[in-house]
Amino acid sequence: MCGICGYVSKKKISPEQLKKMNDTMYHRGPNDSGEEIYEMAGGYQIGLAQRRLSILDLSALGHQPMHSADRRVSVVFNGEIYNFQELKKELSDYPFRSNCDTEVIIAAYLKWGADCVTRFNGMFAAALYDRESGELYLFRDRIGKKPLYYWKREDGLIFASELKPILACPDFPKDIRREVLSRYLFQQYINAPDSIFRDVYKVEPGSVLRFRAGEITTWKYWDISEVYRKCAAQPVESYEEAKTGLKALLEKSVAMRMISDVPLGSFLSGGYDSSLVTAIAQAHSQAPVKTFSIGFHETKYNEAGYAKAVAEYLGTSHTELYIDEKEMFDLVDSIPYYYDEPFADSSQIATMLVSRLASEQVTVALSGDGGDEFFCGYNIYENVRQAQKLDVLGGMVHGICNLPGLKQAGLEEKLPFRVRVIAGNREKESKTQFGAGNYIVKANAMVKAVQGQNFLPVHYLIESRYDVKDWQIRRMLLDMDTYLPGDILCKVDRASMKYSLEARCPILDTDVMEFSYRIPHRYKFADGDKKHILKDIAYDYIPKELLERPKVGFGVPLDKWLRGPLKEQLLDYSSYDYLVKQDIFDAAYTSDFIHGYLKTGDAGPATGANYSKLAWSFFVFQQHYSKYKTYDIA
Repeated sequence: MCGICGYVSKKKISPEQLKKMNDTMYHRGPNDSGEEIYEMAGGYQIGLAQRRLSILDLSALGHQPMHSADRRVSVVFNGEIYNFQELKKELSDYPFRSNCDTEVIIAAYLKWGADCVTRFNGMFAAALYDRESGELYLFRDRIGKKPLYYWKREDGLIFASELKPILACPDFPKDIRREVLSRYLFQQYINAPDSIFRDVYKVEPGSVLRFRAGEITTWKYWDISEVYRKCAAQPVESYEEAKTGLKALLEKSVAMRMISDVPLGSFLSGGYDSSLVTAIAQAHSQAPVKTFSIGFHETKYNEAGYAKAVAEYLGTSHTELYIDEKEMFDLVDSIPYYYDEPFADSSQIATMLVSRLASEQVTVALSGDGGDEFFCGYNIYENVRQAQKLDVLGGMVHGICNLPGLKQAGLEEKLPFRVRVIAGNREKESKTQFGAGNYIVKANAMVKAVQGQNFLPVHYLIESRYDVKDWQIRRMLLDMDTYLPGDILCKVDRASMKYSLEARCPILDTDVMEFSYRIPHRYKFADGDKKHILKDIAYDYIPKELLERPKVGFGVPLDKWLRGPLKEQLLDYSSYDYLVKQDIFDAAYTSDFIHGYLKTGDAGPATGANYSKLAWSFFVFQQHYSKYKTYDIA
């Protein structure tokens, strides 16, 4: 696990500057670093750099940039190729010098070219330079576990695992990309390929970028909609066959992720996903697996007791830490530095805390991420099913409310909140993304309109790409394309790497993901039982009574913080004069909205007017803006 950065450019970047860029990611790789610059055809210069967190082959043979034996190919790499030992056998004619998966990338490229990426099972972001062809390739793993940004310039590009190396370039303009702001305020994260800065993009999950002679080309080698269609066409009809097959793949996936030359443990919340992963890990371990959980003094958020019970049953070496609100609050100021761009999923704070706890004993931690998206675990999926059943009726209500006279009377706005949501859900490309229309209105109204500028819609208008009639399945696929990589995996990557900790996700193994697409949906959502098949497998390891309970989740007391210790800061960020000078938000509207929110707070779920999340998204953006001094404000 590491951080990588580099460039290809006609404008020279000094070795000192490249090192400065690389060192902004010290937390991602405190064990070693390397920076090299080469001349390239066409007047270009190329630089490759890496900060190393040593996991496999701790010797100097794992140093990067790493080169092929003939020095044709050079690579910097962040992540893990879990099937590298299998690939190494296929590549036995290559003169390997190390036991690193990095060297397998080089050998695989020399044999199979850029298509080698389709053979990698892992989490990765890599940059590979081929001197013979004069090409630079950027690769990103299928589901987007590892991040990779690039700044597209007239004379080339600069790439990095995080935005910090790009921000460290003296000529980087730091121009905010206004088009993404209303979507960010609503979604609380910025999904690939977009970023907060103009001309800076994320390499999309499952994609390759090639730079050759000044031209940038990108393509997908693993597309969720295409892979789903292909796999779903070959369903595993037998439930027992599906369960047996999935269990075997999960066992193999966990076993591969336990290969490490440094101490390894597991996050354990006590929920199904982390408990299942931990149980399989313990079954493959001769010694007690180190497990970690955090507890909260607020009873409604606290799951530490459940995690402890699971740990005791499995016989793990368990460590738990109870934290108070002050410990959570103290991490707020670190959010803009470690997340680089505005990111307002407040559960990042809990993830940072459990990562800090684990990093005191281990360098690698297993997690249960992906179980909800691939096996139908979120509560929203139940709501989506109900919404589909009521959609025709909602269309009729919407039509009646828009009849002459009734429309002028604003009848639809007077309907109960839930009825209003169903009636207003008329956009075909976002049927599964229904929500409070007042949130959408406010998110759009807060951002200053600029003539000729097209803002991204707050919803992802892409649902037709999945060609699936069942809204529940469609929403799961959408979440895999957006929420999972853009929010969940981003959250875990930045939180864990803040403490130089590598997080591995067995459920997001390539074979597990693709097999899940072959499992009929009725085995995932069985008579209202979410994640049915995954739960059934978990019960083979852990008694049902230790796991069966309502999903709790974690929540920061945003309303309390924003209207309490953060109030003065929020008032400064939303003052009319400040917003006018900033020239990003509609000063009058935004100032009124924030001041109104501070007076009334969250009004309760029945009205749909719980605006603390929207205010928090705004606060986090302003915190980020202030941190990076995007514009000079007197």
